[in-house]
Amino acid sequence: MSSALLTDHYELTMLQASLADGTADRRSVFELFARRLPDGRRYGVVAGIGRVLDAVAEFRFTDDDLTYLRETAVVDEPTLGWLADYRFSGDVWGYAEGEAYFPQSPVLVVEGTFGEAVLLETVLLSILNHDSAIASAAARMTVAAGDRPCIEMGSRRTHESAAIASARAAYVGGFATTSNLAAGRRYGIPTAGTSAHSFTLLHDTERDAFTAQVESLGVDTTLLVDTYDVTAAVRLAIDVAGTGLGAVRLDSGDLPLLAKQVRRQLDDLGATGTKIVVTSDLDEYAIAGLAAAPVDGYGVGTSLVTGSGHPTCGFVYKLVARADGTGPDAAMVSVAKKSKDKISVGGRKYALRRLDEHGTASAEVIGIGEAPQGDDNDRPLLVPLVAGGERVDDEPLSRARERLQQSLAELPLQARQLSRGEPAIPTLFEED
Repeated sequence: MSSALLTDHYELTMLQASLADGTADRRSVFELFARRLPDGRRYGVVAGIGRVLDAVAEFRFTDDDLTYLRETAVVDEPTLGWLADYRFSGDVWGYAEGEAYFPQSPVLVVEGTFGEAVLLETVLLSILNHDSAIASAAARMTVAAGDRPCIEMGSRRTHESAAIASARAAYVGGFATTSNLAAGRRYGIPTAGTSAHSFTLLHDTERDAFTAQVESLGVDTTLLVDTYDVTAAVRLAIDVAGTGLGAVRLDSGDLPLLAKQVRRQLDDLGATGTKIVVTSDLDEYAIAGLAAAPVDGYGVGTSLVTGSGHPTCGFVYKLVARADGTGPDAAMVSVAKKSKDKISVGGRKYALRRLDEHGTASAEVIGIGEAPQGDDNDRPLLVPLVAGGERVDDEPLSRARERLQQSLAELPLQARQLSRGEPAIPTLFEED
């Protein structure tokens, strides 16, 4: 399926005008970055890079696309002819998926002609603003959860396509499983789920519901015990499944108090290995509040797929350098927006994470025009993603999960605090 019409109208009108005046072929450098982190956040997490590379590869104007553009008079015939042959042939560098980012981090650097690169603006921003917001929220939740697994279950709280992308981003952010089967099939994410209150209400008695579930799914299943009376349901669950019951789920009420009561009851019944999973509008703060409770796992939905209050990262896509002519030897010049409150920094960027002698990050260092100088302990951040129009990065999603844990481990300890604060490390610019 083509991703070409995942594009704002003005990108095509800019293309038409630049083709007409001969500037569309000027070599250009675009940069995707955030001027600031969401209010109070100490770091962000890059997610969606794999989806971005898929979208760039699929960015082709089909006959149907061109017919639509012609019939609606979006662009003229010369521009339609140019679009018919569109193939991105430039280079893309970026932060690897799962990497932490900070204000002004050059998360993506796109190099090509103006015409080629400007058309990618909307689809790149759409993917990275959404996926990185979800992964950033997910990372805060999994950090709060510690060794206890988190289950992504937000599909019913967002658009159906966003649900799949959210499950992928949550997995990058450290979630263990998803309830979304489409995400499981597409990305190989483990899936999980058992039953809802409707299954209990379907049956004449709670015993009938529990018996049916255990006989069908086995004693390792998770029984939902808060449809009626929790204490009675826990007793009934063990009576039906035995002390080898996998888990019980709590979806309402005073969760810290209920978890303690249920744990005590399970232990008294001999079900010491039966786990307790909690759901019910959890976010990172609620998860942190359950740290002392005898909880074994968390199911998170609404807060996760809405970025826990920050559903976008505020990424922008700006032209930072362009050739002063159309020839291959034309000099590159820095350009930057000077609008009040929306100032950008011109010049092609390079980035490294400065680490101290203990391997702890102390700064995000951005070089303008050339790579900043670092020592053997510092870590370059930009990696090649597309070279000459060909994808050169295709790592498994598991690697992004590992990278996030490594990236978080090298940040100062205050980065893991949930309280509002400044970015965990400062961003420093070095000019050539």
